[in-house]
Amino acid sequence: MTFAYGERMTIDAPSLGSYLRALRMRVAPESLGMPTVGRKRRVPGLRREEIARLAGVSVSYYTSLEQGRATNASPEVLRAIARALHLDDDEKNHLLDLVAGPGDRAPVTWPAQWPDASLTELVDAMPDVPAVAHDAVLDLLAWNRLGRALYAPYHRDAETRPNLARMVFLEPWCRELYVDWPAKAEALAGAIRAGVGREPNNAALAALVAELRARSTDFERLWSSHFVRVPVVAETELRHPWVGRVTVTQRALTGVGTTGCYFVLATAKPGSESAERLRRLADESSGRCAAAGLE
Repeated sequence: MTFAYGERMTIDAPSLGSYLRALRMRVAPESLGMPTVGRKRRVPGLRREEIARLAGVSVSYYTSLEQGRATNASPEVLRAIARALHLDDDEKNHLLDLVAGPGDRAPVTWPAQWPDASLTELVDAMPDVPAVAHDAVLDLLAWNRLGRALYAPYHRDAETRPNLARMVFLEPWCRELYVDWPAKAEALAGAIRAGVGREPNNAALAALVAELRARSTDFERLWSSHFVRVPVVAETELRHPWVGRVTVTQRALTGVGTTGCYFVLATAKPGSESAERLRRLADESSGRCAAAGLE
């Protein structure tokens, strides 16, 4: 999101306030050179006056932002707060996303032909690489046979593709599949948080968040932390039931020609044991899919 210099935007005040409070609470004062002696800190993190001083704004104005009482905000101020808190790019971009509230954005609509049939052709054209395509709500739009075998070895419904978030947070077998399930869950919750900031009027995404908060205590805990992450490249180790442990590098791509589509490829280091196991998985999945009628 870009803004003209000096522009003041309507904000999603409650979401901005909650996010600022979470950011303030997680910062250790000593990490920013703040003294830890003197007046005792009753709660962890920085004080509001400390952030205001670091950002160069008045305490009253910062307090109004954090308490959700502000009706507008300057992107320059939010960038100053981001610098003061040493936010990374994902956190800063999410902060800026919140200055355009739901009332400033059109409802999300999808093309009439959704998902686009060409997505299936695209992923099937790469039989040796696990490939999946999903939308902003993390519904799988397409996957090739190797992608299905790698990420959903227990999925047996030939007619439907699962939702990635429901699968990770609600399917018990996923906790076994991912060697570091807590890291996978945190990254996924962070991606959903970033997505909600980008698309506050996406009713399907809001419904997914509400469902996961109600059904998964892990998701509720992660959601309450306001962690934000936009995964682009990530190394993931899986404990696969067919071929053993496989370590892959996942790369997320956008802008593949279909609005609202995210494209994920998984590769293993050439010559590695994981690469050999992916090759075996390709052979294994061919026979299993044919036997189960999942071709």
